[in-house]
Amino acid sequence: MRNVELKACLQDWDSAVAACERVGARLEGDIRQVDTFFRVPEGRLKLRTSEPGESCLIFYHRPDVAGVKGCDYLIEPVRPSMGVLLDACFGTLGEVRKVRTLWLWENVRIHLDRVVGLGEFIEFEAVLSGTHDDADGHAKLARLREVFQIGDSDLLTASYFDMLAERAGPK
Repeated sequence: MRNVELKACLQDWDSAVAACERVGARLEGDIRQVDTFFRVPEGRLKLRTSEPGESCLIFYHRPDVAGVKGCDYLIEPVRPSMGVLLDACFGTLGEVRKVRTLWLWENVRIHLDRVVGLGEFIEFEAVLSGTHDDADGHAKLARLREVFQIGDSDLLTASYFDMLAERAGPK
């Protein structure tokens, strides 16, 4: 599976909500998520538990660059107890806790995230398929970036996990 995504610092939560409403996005609600990351030789592997929602294992490759980027991923529903097995096999790197307010617009997921220990962020994920290719995803994210007034200085290169690890310092 593949998506095209963009992640940025969120400067004003209320303005972002108003922008979601302006583009006609549909509010799906808040999801409490815990992402537990495991050591793997390449890419990233995380167990995501969601309330409400199901737990899933996500393996992905994504470049750490600012702006719109492609992400190739595999996702599989699992029991939350899978974390014990993965920790025994690979070791746990750490976790990210957040409350995600999910909005849907066309084939784009708009995430307004409150990340414990980091702050507020916005993420766009254009889910690609036979009818939506990379070019379509890039065009939609460029439009959303304009509507949400996301400047170059707001763009993130690192994942939430990497930002938390950097903040924690060397182990």
